[in-house]
Amino acid sequence: MSAISRSPKPVAGTTFATRLNATVGSESSRVGDTIEATLTAAIGVDGTDVIPAGSVARGEVASVESAGKVKGRGRLTLLFNSVSVEGHDEPYPIAVRLVFVAPGSRGEDTAKIAVPAGAGAIIGGIVGGKKGALIGGAIGGGAGTAVVLSTRGPQVEVLRGSALSLRLDRAIDVRVPIGRS
Repeated sequence: MSAISRSPKPVAGTTFATRLNATVGSESSRVGDTIEATLTAAIGVDGTDVIPAGSVARGEVASVESAGKVKGRGRLTLLFNSVSVEGHDEPYPIAVRLVFVAPGSRGEDTAKIAVPAGAGAIIGGIVGGKKGALIGGAIGGGAGTAVVLSTRGPQVEVLRGSALSLRLDRAIDVRVPIGRS
C-alpha cells in the first residue's frame, strides 16, 4: 500500500478554536514579540481532519498601544501567519488578525469626579451654607478631575490559556495523506 496525498482547502472564513500559550498585553508586549496558540480541535474539510488538534498557530504582536491619561485605552493587535502540524516539514501559511481593545473607563472617570464633588458640596454646605456648598463642590470636583488626569486608562491583557477563535482570511493549501491499494 503506497500513500498519495490530496489537497483539501480550509476556505477563507473557516473558524478554529485555540488556546493562547503565553500572556500578552498592551503594557507587557512589544511589536514583533512571538505568539503561539494551540488548536483545541481539528480543522476539517468534507469530513476529513486536515489540521489536527494540537497543531500550533504562530505569529507576532503586530501593534501595541498602551493606555494614555484621560483618553485612551490599551489596544493590542495579534497577527497569526502560520500553523505547524506535527510530521510536516513546513508550516502552512495563514492570515489571521485579532484586535483587542480595553473597555472604556468613562463611567469610572465620571464617578471619580462626581463623588468628591458631591462630598465637597455636602461638607461645604454644612460649614458655609449655599456659598460653602458651591465652593466645596468645586474643590471636590477639581480634586476628582486631578485624579482622572493623573491616572492611565485601562490596559488590555489576554491571559495564557485564553480561548481564541481564529478566523482564516484566506484558504490554506494542505496535503493530507490517503491510502491507495
